[in-house]
Amino acid sequence: MKIAVKTLDNKSAGEVTLDKEIFGLEIRNDLLHRMVNYQLAKRRAGTHKVQTRNEVTGTGKKPWSQKGTGRARAGDLKRTQDRGGARVHGPVVRSHAINLPKKIRRLALKTALSVKASQGKIIVLDDAKAKDHKTKPMADALKKMDIKSALIIGGKEIDTNFARATANLPRIDVLPSQGANVYDILRRDTLVLTKEAIDDLAEKLKG
Repeated sequence: MKIAVKTLDNKSAGEVTLDKEIFGLEIRNDLLHRMVNYQLAKRRAGTHKVQTRNEVTGTGKKPWSQKGTGRARAGDLKRTQDRGGARVHGPVVRSHAINLPKKIRRLALKTALSVKASQGKIIVLDDAKAKDHKTKPMADALKKMDIKSALIIGGKEIDTNFARATANLPRIDVLPSQGANVYDILRRDTLVLTKEAIDDLAEKLKG
């Protein structure tokens, strides 16, 4: 699968061949769904917490006699029905992460890349480097290429000027090649890859 290579000035810079084993797989929505769930569950902090009965501040003294007062029995005032008492079955600190085999995660990433390729939503850049850190020239350059919502994947390291120039652009995300992931690929309309990113992904996903 051959695709044209462009510069940031929207000029032709040759073409590159995309590996069918990475960019030409059958689209499987079940894999994408599982992978997105895996990513979103893993990023949850899990720090939500309520106080259980033994954690509520207060005395453990019996508030009134067991019998003879006309009120229900009570051992303390930390019960769930008491004002300021504990909360029953509330959330506790825990990990929300779920397990997903490495082979499935790798296949899901290939599938996400294949989705963008099949939709014609992949743009290949010769390089992702900017002359300066100004946002306006970068916004104009992306507008010329009709890029409004995109994930831009560079090489192993992102050029500092390029990262700063795109930082304030809405719906434009920039990641190094090792940060490529299914969720970020799918949440943006266009996938922009540098030639170095394609080589890095091929090395990572081969086999």
